Amino acid sequence: MLYWLLKYVILGPLLRLIFRPQVEGLHHVPATGPVILASNHLSFSDSIFTPLIVKRRVTFIAKAEYFTGKGVKGWLTKMFFVGSGTIPVDRSGGRAARAALDTQLRVLRGGGIAGIYPEGTRSPDGRLYRGKTGVARLALESGALVVPTAMLNADEIQPPGKLIPRIARVRIRFGPPLDFSRYAGMTGDRFVERAVTDEIMYELMELSGREYVDTYAQKAKNPPPTPREPVPA
Repeated sequence: MLYWLLKYVILGPLLRLIFRPQVEGLHHVPATGPVILASNHLSFSDSIFTPLIVKRRVTFIAKAEYFTGKGVKGWLTKMFFVGSGTIPVDRSGGRAARAALDTQLRVLRGGGIAGIYPEGTRSPDGRLYRGKTGVARLALESGALVVPTAMLNADEIQPPGKLIPRIARVRIRFGPPLDFSRYAGMTGDRFVERAVTDEIMYELMELSGREYVDTYAQKAKNPPPTPREPVPA
């Protein structure tokens, strides 16, 4: 109830007025049935702009720590994620990835829309990074269509680390649905899962116009330390 109240009464109308969304290809999002919205990840605000645009409820997942912050900032963060339809998931421990997958599978098996960022984390520099195969497993286990979703300028509106967004027109582009039913029953085949993931990332590259980098975003954020040069004797 809170989701719809925030989307259509409290928060949504104000955000539409301020950011004047410019959307391409919204007709590609099916009106019924399970759907995966696979998006590049440029900004903290991605998870609110996408649900704002899509008429159906979109469910993302986020680490549980976002829902347990203290003080006014913690409360506002929690309300942000609750209002955008985000489900908290404990991502600590070895079963974290499976817990996140199971959460979104429940959404899809109920005929809903699951939002996912195949890169696994926000891009550190606006480029598109190698996708993790969780999106492929989700598609293969659920049989859902995958709609590539390109955030075009969210990093200009709210760059990483910036709390207050810049007022500008948000731009989002949806691509035609991808059907991976030809791989039915092949969940767990790492070559198939990589092929499915790479196909999704290619479509995101084409839609977004962003440079593709064949390494994981998390690795780019935390590069290994540079070996020290030996000190001459």
